[in-house]
Amino acid sequence: MRTLAALVFCLQMCCLVQGQTTVPAPQPSQPATAPGVSKSDEAAPLQVFRTRVEEVSLVLTVTDKRGRFVKDLTLDEFRILDNNRPPKQVLKFEPQTNLPLRVGLLIDASNSIRERFSFEQQAAIEFLHAIIRSTTDRAFVLGFDEVWDVTQDFTNDVDLLSRGLKKIRPGGGTALWDSVFYACRDKLMQEKTTGPVRRAIILISDGDDTQSRVLPKEAIEMAQRAEVIVYAVSTDLNGIRDSGSKNLRALAEATGGRAFFPAKVQDLPDAFGQVEGELRSQYALAYKPADLIANGQFRPIHIVTKDKGLKVRARRGYFAPKE
Repeated sequence: MRTLAALVFCLQMCCLVQGQTTVPAPQPSQPATAPGVSKSDEAAPLQVFRTRVEEVSLVLTVTDKRGRFVKDLTLDEFRILDNNRPPKQVLKFEPQTNLPLRVGLLIDASNSIRERFSFEQQAAIEFLHAIIRSTTDRAFVLGFDEVWDVTQDFTNDVDLLSRGLKKIRPGGGTALWDSVFYACRDKLMQEKTTGPVRRAIILISDGDDTQSRVLPKEAIEMAQRAEVIVYAVSTDLNGIRDSGSKNLRALAEATGGRAFFPAKVQDLPDAFGQVEGELRSQYALAYKPADLIANGQFRPIHIVTKDKGLKVRARRGYFAPKE
């Protein structure tokens, strides 16, 4: 009887267990709704609003009729047009003769300049010693014939830069536009800085190009995007303004720089001296354009002074950002 009773009890317990409803596990408590925020607002995805402040930065060089630098002008003596309209707001205007330099020294090493190459090397070395300040400035050396070759990367050590110049050996064709494009995009644009700097290329060449894959327009556009000023020193001493001379002048003028055409090889140090003086005698200008549209289009810049006897040099424009 006891065995039978125990069996009946076990069967009853099994039936009870099978008939129970499963109790869900406790869920973590939900945070209370923040004051002033509805539940529907909490459920909606978070919207992030971004504002973009567009700023155009320029370097200006002002000279008188004799080519002498004018360094004492004020903002109200300039007339600035961006895409044919005055700026919405000028953010900065000041002379910055001591702004740190980032310089690319590009040396044409093609066969066309073989006879005077040694003198050009020495003149370039003297230029680096005169302009590079070890505390603030950095430069690199690039030689090019049918290809480019960085013989010394960015450094503030003038001795290393001089050795880089001495490593260059002339020979081959000329890929001028390729070299300018690379120097702007892959060197000067990529050099990390902690504050504003002045980017410049010193191009020593006769201006001829026989090997480039990059078009002249593309190289000039890249220099403008990188905000690089190009100073071209011609090594063509025949006095004839050919296509090479036009190339140098077009590149320099489009970026706010200057092209020099020495009459003889002994005049090269004087040309370098003028470049040095100009880099230390410029104005810095920054402003917000009045009607900037993020369409990637080129926007021309036109700057003059009230004194019609003065000449202002700056890059001719820039490319608006894209959405």
